[in-house]
Amino acid sequence: MAGGWSRDGAVAEQIEASIADEMARLKARRVPTGESATHCAECDEPIPQARRAAVPGVKLCRDCQAERDTRAAPRGGINRRGSKDSQLK
Repeated sequence: MAGGWSRDGAVAEQIEASIADEMARLKARRVPTGESATHCAECDEPIPQARRAAVPGVKLCRDCQAERDTRAAPRGGINRRGSKDSQLK
């Protein structure tokens, strides 16, 4: 299905490109490696041995990591369409 002046399959290509960009961003996230800390880097609470064994290189306790994961990560949107409507949002 083409919309306006776009060729057939253009919308599907945009969706696939957006998915590929997001997957690349997620894969590029820093994964902890090395020796795990015994105490949390933020709150100084002890990190349980089970967590240190499950996540090599862990530096944060479960609560601090959960709080960090819920924070909104700023990222720039990509305007693939180039329409005025998408630029004004």
